[in-house]
Amino acid sequence: MKILFVTNDLIAGNLAYLLTQEGHDVKLFVQEKDRRKNFDHMVKKTNNWKREVKWVGKDGLIVFDDAGYGKDQDRLRKKGYTVFGGCELGDKLENNREYGQKIFAECGMKTVMLKDFDNMDDAVMFVKKHKKAWVIKQNGHAAKTLNYVGVFSDGRDVISVLKNYLQNRSTNREKITLQKKVAGVEIGVGRYFNGNDWVGPMEMNIEYKKFFPGDIGTTTSEMGTLAWYDDNENNKLFKETLAKMKPYLKKINFKGDMEVNCIVNGNGAFPLEATPRFGSPIIHLHSEIHNSPWGELLYAIASGKPYNLKWKRGYGIVVLLALPPFPYTKNIKGNLSYGMSVHFKNIPKEKMKHIHFEEVSKRPAENVNGETSYYVSDNRGYVLYATGMGKTVEQASKNTYRLVEKIILPKTFYRNDIGESFKTDQKKLKKLGYL
Repeated sequence: MKILFVTNDLIAGNLAYLLTQEGHDVKLFVQEKDRRKNFDHMVKKTNNWKREVKWVGKDGLIVFDDAGYGKDQDRLRKKGYTVFGGCELGDKLENNREYGQKIFAECGMKTVMLKDFDNMDDAVMFVKKHKKAWVIKQNGHAAKTLNYVGVFSDGRDVISVLKNYLQNRSTNREKITLQKKVAGVEIGVGRYFNGNDWVGPMEMNIEYKKFFPGDIGTTTSEMGTLAWYDDNENNKLFKETLAKMKPYLKKINFKGDMEVNCIVNGNGAFPLEATPRFGSPIIHLHSEIHNSPWGELLYAIASGKPYNLKWKRGYGIVVLLALPPFPYTKNIKGNLSYGMSVHFKNIPKEKMKHIHFEEVSKRPAENVNGETSYYVSDNRGYVLYATGMGKTVEQASKNTYRLVEKIILPKTFYRNDIGESFKTDQKKLKKLGYL
């Protein structure tokens, strides 16, 4: 099958590589020009995806892995093309947080007070007037290091952070959201939707966004995730949140991956934000958990057809292996890691499926040992991810980190505690009825 894969910054770039390995004829378009050197000699590239629409044709598949292409997706579907991904109103759920909360409320969910701001000055004045513990969030998903969870009930620490952003040219023009802080356990629920109905089981996930082990340091895009699938339609979290969005998703003809991140406590589940696209690094755990081919699944969803997704039971863990300048990719320029070789120590070929690339390319020739030679092909630091599964979280952790130890990536850093906090969270979630 011909597949045109469109991405902004390679959120699910490894998926394009997997589709080529399944035997599909894939062309990859990367919107950000600085990221186009990734996946060289791994996936065919194009620098203009719109010119390739005729090539892929109406018998092929067009995959968008990110938000921001909604108008194009709606237009292509009207013309008869088979498109996996979001839509214009789906994009709005993520990019306009006030709109997202409005839809959550209309769908019958509990909501959290929030307000969007076009400038930091107004945000500072708002916190001074409304003395609460607030959470600072970016709009979109590109500037996660702006995020901050307030501690003081009068908002004094949030005001300090906002004033700091005001003094910095790289942050003072960013659009942000202030969301009232809610106590509880943070957990996400996601599921594929084909425009008419759900496809496959629910995905439950716990994200690890802080830079250092023990949830210390700045907020990153994400250092790793713990996730598992659940096919119980009476799942409490699903019924209180995502299930209520079905009429809305059907109305807007959404055909892709939808996730809602929530805080749960004794008062119920409060949706914080929607992710109407592939998430990273959870997409790599999907590859770990799924037994069904990606091409079949994506084409069925894009075609509006049911699909019997085959999957593994148990827990999965994904870990990001990063390099400098991550997580401050906007602040530091220069080839800090570009060209560095990536080695795999005694990893059998069949185990390579547990390694997922983002800023990696192949050298055109094999190295002296007859093995494929990979190198770091970007400067942002999101190099690759390792995944593993187990019947328990402890087994999944052991399997994942055993693999991480065999990845030789000089100067790399990663969190070595993904999944550990679930020991405490699990008890709380069981007590609240969410497990």
